[in-house]
Amino acid sequence: MGSEGQASTSSNAFSFISKGWREVKDSADADLQLMKHRANEFKNLATSFDRELENLFKFNSASSAGIRSSSASPPAEIDFVKKLQPKLSEFRRVYSSPGFSKKVLDKWSHRSRIRIDLSAIKNALVSEVEDRDGVMEFNRGIRGRPLKFSEFWGEWKGEGKGEDEERQSNKDWEPIRALKTRLKEFEKREFLGGFKNSEFVEKFKSSLKSIYKEPEESKAVPPLDVTELLACLVRQSEPFLDQLGVKRNVCEKIVESLCSKHKNQVLHSHSSGESSVLDSENINDELDLRIASVIQSTGHSYDGGFWTDHAKHEPSDEKRHVAIVTTASLPWMTGTAVNPLFRAAYLAEFAKQSVTLLVPWLCKSDQELVYPSNITFTSPEEQEIYIRNWLEERIGFKADFKISFYPGKFSKERRSILPAGDTSQFIPSKDADIAILEEPEHLNWYHHGKRWTDKFNHVVGVVHTNYLEYIKREKNGALQAFFVKHINNWVTRAYCDKVLRLSSATQDLPKSVICNVHGVNPKFLRIGEKVAAERELGQEAFSKGAYFLGKMVWAKGYRELIDLLAKHKSDLDGFKLDVYGNGEDANEVQSTAKSLDLNLNFLKGRDHADDSLHGYKVFINPSVSDVLCTATAEALAMGKFVICADHPSNEFFRSFPNCLTYETSEEFVAKVKEAMENEPQPLTPEQRYHLSWEAATQRFMQYSELDKILDKDNDGAKSSMGNQKRIPKSASMPSLTGMVDGGLAFAHYCLTGNEFLRLCTGAIPGTRYYDKQHCKDLRLLPPQVENPIYGW
Repeated sequence: MGSEGQASTSSNAFSFISKGWREVKDSADADLQLMKHRANEFKNLATSFDRELENLFKFNSASSAGIRSSSASPPAEIDFVKKLQPKLSEFRRVYSSPGFSKKVLDKWSHRSRIRIDLSAIKNALVSEVEDRDGVMEFNRGIRGRPLKFSEFWGEWKGEGKGEDEERQSNKDWEPIRALKTRLKEFEKREFLGGFKNSEFVEKFKSSLKSIYKEPEESKAVPPLDVTELLACLVRQSEPFLDQLGVKRNVCEKIVESLCSKHKNQVLHSHSSGESSVLDSENINDELDLRIASVIQSTGHSYDGGFWTDHAKHEPSDEKRHVAIVTTASLPWMTGTAVNPLFRAAYLAEFAKQSVTLLVPWLCKSDQELVYPSNITFTSPEEQEIYIRNWLEERIGFKADFKISFYPGKFSKERRSILPAGDTSQFIPSKDADIAILEEPEHLNWYHHGKRWTDKFNHVVGVVHTNYLEYIKREKNGALQAFFVKHINNWVTRAYCDKVLRLSSATQDLPKSVICNVHGVNPKFLRIGEKVAAERELGQEAFSKGAYFLGKMVWAKGYRELIDLLAKHKSDLDGFKLDVYGNGEDANEVQSTAKSLDLNLNFLKGRDHADDSLHGYKVFINPSVSDVLCTATAEALAMGKFVICADHPSNEFFRSFPNCLTYETSEEFVAKVKEAMENEPQPLTPEQRYHLSWEAATQRFMQYSELDKILDKDNDGAKSSMGNQKRIPKSASMPSLTGMVDGGLAFAHYCLTGNEFLRLCTGAIPGTRYYDKQHCKDLRLLPPQVENPIYGW
């Protein structure tokens, strides 16, 4: 490189270094200004101290005069002041001398500036460039070798070197050396005396050290010591100790004593003079925080055991998480597919909770057996789109809830979908708060997995189906019904906290109450309003007679319907009934009606809201196997007459004037004639609301006790942060009922884990775990990976 290049390089290097030293000089000037300000403060403090001494001397003089005027002996405090007075006078003479502040201001005056001669540095850099052929190495230090940061830091601190060597090594760091020398002189001055280790000096030294302070490693959280462990043990053992006669206040005093001892030790190790006021709430909060910090530092995570689970979900925000698990899904138009779907939408919309709807996923071979009109799906996402489109067309708002899938298989014998594997594992632990099991007995017949009440904070079962009524119709039905009745009692008691029965037509189960928590599709209510408006205008709303709609299986009321029409064929001469439905018994039902020469017109099944069904005036439903017939509620919402049996399943509908119930076949004939000759009454606003999903959601919140849980949660959220408990306290001693329920759950888990027993009770082979096709469709890990078996 030529002379021009060398000159340019040296000039750039010089400007770079000059800029750096200029910043150092400005920083040093700022620090000197700060020291000058501190000196002025110190001077003011000394002046104030001088005034206090004068007051003390005046007080001493007055006290001495008073004592001399009395015969009493001088107190010990006055003698102490007399002894201290000569020393104070000497000290006062020193700091009040004119040269005191002058010395300080001379040393810290702005006139004492650090002057840096950069010519030597420039010459050194130019010579370095010439030695290296124009290539500058900024990492080269003294004597042509790299200067390490540790060496620079050692030189700055003066470690391991004598004064001469230190002065020689620091000659290239003149600003730092000068500042350090000033500080040492400042400390050695006589006017500092006993203030050498004053707060000001120590703070200033620490601030200088922090400039080059190396990053500290994160300190690990110390583990719980013996006193903290004992305090935790006593606090968690309060229920047990209470059974032994040790009162709760005694346990609290023990915990307070242990924590106070630990805190006093900590305070003594840091500052012996510091003290604090301890109360029970602060102690519990501090102990909770210590436990939480230790657990967080170790990364430990505990999901609980089979019998109990104290690590349930703690809601992190204002919303609670609700998981609705059901046994069917659209496009299968059955009650357990439609009603849980509406429940999820309205809970998310009106109860303002985070909701997940968990529905079964069927492989394509099972879809062809279950879903109507040859509808099949290649992926869960495709089926979810179908479900959401169907729902939003009917409710009129965008449903804000999540849809998830669990593996399921269709049982031809039971004509229902059974879960494959542990259904509870498809709800993440972070969302495991409140569970709603639609058909809890059905979901848990062969459930081999985690107990629902262990994973969730509150589990509610909703009974949809009268299984005993269906089973009694089969071969050896009475014996089967006996076993199923006790199994249903077993699983609902083991896996549910609360059970809701839609009507008294269902089996009486433990922990159950009766309430209709189903509403009517809003589309049917709008149809009813339209019909009422047409009638007010004098238009003919109903141009057709009677009809029946339902899945075409004998248990859905077809047996009762054919028997009634056959018995009173002559009484109902000229009465024609249209029947809509598809099902496994369609051929047999139609052939039986044809053989009895009944005036029935069979048509394919369709949606109850179809336009072709709006003109019918009378809906006939003789079924006594239903728990709460959805079609009956829909017909009432559309403003039609409903003729149904005087049965517990229809108790909810009796309050509606358009509901005509019968007890005998003769009354059936009379009700049919009455309905055909009259017009139904329009629904009042109160009756429409009673049928709506808004009202059903309110009833569900009340009878499932979710309203109490949510109100309790909100009250807790309103409390102050100091009263909140970060870590939930240990659960109380289990009651006898809880122990029995836990034993039943454990026994059920053991029995359902045996494949032979599962097959003997009617389970689908291989449904203990999901199969390879489910892994492929739902993108799941193989069951061997999810549930590894460790052998010896």
